Amino acid sequence: MLLLIVFATACSNTTDQETEQDNGDENTEEGKSEKDENRTADDSGNEKGANNESEETSKTKEPDVMNERKVIAKKLEQPWEIAFVDDTFYISERTGSIVTIQNEELIRKPVEFNQNLSSQPEAGLLGIAIPDDFKETNTAFAYYSYQEDEQFFQRVVTIEEADDSWIETSILLDEIPGGQYHQGGRIEIGPDGKLYITTGDAVMPELAQDLDSLAGKILRMNLDGTMPDDNPFNDSYVYSYGHRNPQGLAWGPENEFYATEHGSNAYDEVNHIKPGNNYGWPVIRGDETAENMKIPVVHSGEDTWAPSGMTYYRGNFYFASLRGEGLRKFDPMNETVELIVSDVGRVRDVYAAEAGLYLITNNTDGRGEPAVDDDKLIFIPIPKNQLH
Repeated sequence: MLLLIVFATACSNTTDQETEQDNGDENTEEGKSEKDENRTADDSGNEKGANNESEETSKTKEPDVMNERKVIAKKLEQPWEIAFVDDTFYISERTGSIVTIQNEELIRKPVEFNQNLSSQPEAGLLGIAIPDDFKETNTAFAYYSYQEDEQFFQRVVTIEEADDSWIETSILLDEIPGGQYHQGGRIEIGPDGKLYITTGDAVMPELAQDLDSLAGKILRMNLDGTMPDDNPFNDSYVYSYGHRNPQGLAWGPENEFYATEHGSNAYDEVNHIKPGNNYGWPVIRGDETAENMKIPVVHSGEDTWAPSGMTYYRGNFYFASLRGEGLRKFDPMNETVELIVSDVGRVRDVYAAEAGLYLITNNTDGRGEPAVDDDKLIFIPIPKNQLH
């Protein structure tokens, strides 16, 4: 989704781990790749040591040259989602903090949740959504994982920013099934003003087809946590189902809605989301078909993308890739996918601005090979020949 904002110059705001555990493979689809050892320590494109930016401060300025790649922030700790409102970046970290970057200053504040964060491999503080009126309301949204006795859950909450921390203020949705893997976790405010939430199957594939379960779904709610009257199923937050581990959501200029999803042993997906649709997991994958189930617009086949955050920018959708390392472009007209950035390691999320894209790397979570000063927020220009 591309929203108009002001960011130094005029900008517009838009916007894991898939495991093979259920198939007996201990390696995750977000796991390490041989490409890691070929990366340089400076992801900005300069030679090592050529970047004179302070380690303690981060730049929020647009690059002076429109075609210049630039490191905006360094030393992020397992970053998960990028949001941007009123000249300020907000970046969630799985470790339980939100980083703000404004006027060349990086500030990290912990979030005081009412439950202890789960320490499972894909859990923690995941998605955040910052409304356009945040400066007036001081209310934002977060999705986090927690453990209660021997059970794992996710919840969607409101949070408020205080002087030295963020504070959980209300629970909008609780007891979303969780587990060791497949947490989902992306939350976005759609063009209709509703909150959209991705949930994974929590390594219980059968839940994705169960309309009484919140797992393996894309959910939709009003910003106060109530159910919209026009949701496709009565008395339900479920907007679409049959998902394994969706992690990216984005809307095009005509409100066309797409989501990325981690497949099983590759077969990662980009799906065109429509209300009430069943996207097939665990019954079908790839080009397989079944009655009343939708196949993906594109899938990775035997390759692995491990797709995460997604955004729309000038005719194309762009999505982050974890084990597939890099940033990929999805052309909805031709239904093709192209790798356009491949030298920064794992990428967790991507955000669209007027001059190009901003991405966050994800090399510090134990599954990547961190370069010096990882993880980073990096500006990536998009050449005109990449646009429609």
